[in-house]
Amino acid sequence: MSSNVLIVESCDWRYKETMSNRNVPRPISYAQKRTSAAGRGGGRPTQERWSSSREQQPEWRARKEEESRKRADPESPGSPRGTCQSMCPNQELQERESQNRLHRFETLAGTEKRAGERCRRPRADPKRTVKEYSRPAAGKDSTRPSDLRPPAVLLRTVCYLIDDIATMPGQTSWNEVYDFAFDRLRSVRQDMIIQRTAGPESRAVLERTVRLLAYASFRLCGEPLRLYDPRINDTHLQESLSWLLRCYDSEPGPHGNREEFQALSLLYNLGSSRVLQHTLELPERLRSSPAIALALSINRAFSERNPVRLLRLAQRLSFLQSCALHRHMAAVRRDLLLLYSHGLSSRNCRFPLPRLAKLLALDVAHAGQLCRAHQLEVHQDDQVVFSKTCFSEPEPGGLRCTAQHDMVDGKRGDLARLGGIIHEGSVNKEIA
Repeated sequence: MSSNVLIVESCDWRYKETMSNRNVPRPISYAQKRTSAAGRGGGRPTQERWSSSREQQPEWRARKEEESRKRADPESPGSPRGTCQSMCPNQELQERESQNRLHRFETLAGTEKRAGERCRRPRADPKRTVKEYSRPAAGKDSTRPSDLRPPAVLLRTVCYLIDDIATMPGQTSWNEVYDFAFDRLRSVRQDMIIQRTAGPESRAVLERTVRLLAYASFRLCGEPLRLYDPRINDTHLQESLSWLLRCYDSEPGPHGNREEFQALSLLYNLGSSRVLQHTLELPERLRSSPAIALALSINRAFSERNPVRLLRLAQRLSFLQSCALHRHMAAVRRDLLLLYSHGLSSRNCRFPLPRLAKLLALDVAHAGQLCRAHQLEVHQDDQVVFSKTCFSEPEPGGLRCTAQHDMVDGKRGDLARLGGIIHEGSVNKEIA
């Protein structure tokens, strides 16, 4: 009996000891004390007190003010300024020459690698070598003044790419010309972004870039995707054009070429409500200029699905404006044939092919080819039979884009004139 009492008492003692230990408060850390003090009003939270103490440091305040001043003034002395006076920095020229990464447009005459030669390494021509585009990488300093070209050198580089590369005579493939010029123009824009350039020379660079890319979108349309990617060209053209229009809005004028590029933007982005709104918000003096008024009329015809009026107005466009509009022409001509196929659908109805070719702004042969691609019957006496039941979309690859270049090709001229067209209307007067 006594042993049982001792066992019960010992168990009861252990239970009370365990319960008493649970009631002992746990130790409070230093961070919890600071948080509880802030919650009772005894002080501010740790993040606020740390931010306040940091703001009281004069070095931190001076650095933040300098960053704000740089953002407000792109031409501030704090922005990197290039000192390279050649089209390619000397360090990159030597590196690419040693690594055999020179393009054949950049090699010194007489040092090119010939057929059957493996060990021969071409030498770089300093007058023809152009800085290539390189992606930003971790640990790579892209703001060294010796690697950046000032705006005057960038403009000279773009003029070289247009005069000596893009309009190069001979048997050189224009796909190769475009690949080289596109990469070097991308490098030019990279230098402009790093230096935050502004002014007449920067606008001249952007204007020539937009003109060249707009011409490339026409010249290379229909090429295989492995040779030309229209989406990449469109992305860089849109970025350059938007940058140029922002320069017109923010920098003091007058800008002699603003009407041209406002119209070019509207024609290239036909049907875009955003571009149309930006155009309608321009001052009355700009909106009433002949180039913008014609572009607005073409955009209205496109919105109203009036292909006949659109093609008639397109005959009055300049060569570069026709290049910008060209990417919409296939859809416009398709709408015209669809409209006539429903409105003139009859077995006994004949429509003269020469008259239809004039409406389509094509020659007779290409107009007949377009009708046959849409399964419309074309008789030997050049008569077209429209039928809404026979009309269908052409098969993929069944219609070449170059077959619809008649309206634009007639305005181009030779390559020498092309160089003048790309340079035409630039801001040389403003620079002088």
